[in-house]
Amino acid sequence: MSPDTTLDLPPSPDDVIDKLRELVDPTFEDHDSAALSIRAMALIGRLKSLNRAANNATRAHKDVTAEARHDMDQSHLQLQNLLYEKRHLEREIEKCRQFASVYQDVPLYTLEEFKELAPEEHRTDQVLADEHQLMLNRLNFELAERQRLDQRRKELLQQKEELLKENKAKLTTMDSVKAYIDALMKTASETQKKVDELVVPPTESTSNPTTS
Repeated sequence: MSPDTTLDLPPSPDDVIDKLRELVDPTFEDHDSAALSIRAMALIGRLKSLNRAANNATRAHKDVTAEARHDMDQSHLQLQNLLYEKRHLEREIEKCRQFASVYQDVPLYTLEEFKELAPEEHRTDQVLADEHQLMLNRLNFELAERQRLDQRRKELLQQKEELLKENKAKLTTMDSVKAYIDALMKTASETQKKVDELVVPPTESTSNPTTS
């Protein structure tokens, strides 16, 4: 069940309870007792049905809450993973920003890393044999990598903002569902209390044997 599903409150039991109260009113003393009993049993049956409906609605809303909480936990986990990756990229980007303007002081990928990671056309045998061209290609590759990392950082920031908005919306849904459940539980409690007030335990007759 989706957290956005609209769940209605069950019908109010007040009307049924009012009718039950009418049956015990002194004005009904002259009515046929069998008919009153049948009417009372029908009303009590209706009251039980309403109570079951309230309990079912409560369970349904609890399911909605659990599902919303699960989705929020998943989103939170994704957000934590993104934040971890974001911090890692920020550290790498900060390292890149602190490189010296003179190319000899620029922290580059090692030559072995360059040979492994750079596009093939940037590390041909002819380039590797030309020290000047090799350095230019290494610098260009370093710039491209830093631009790629910066772009990835921006994407992560965007994902973070979207996840935060999604979490906020789910929290709002959960608050609404919780208030709904509280109202249902209050209604069920009041219904049970009213039923308890109407149910009168049978009077046990006691025998007093006469002593001869």
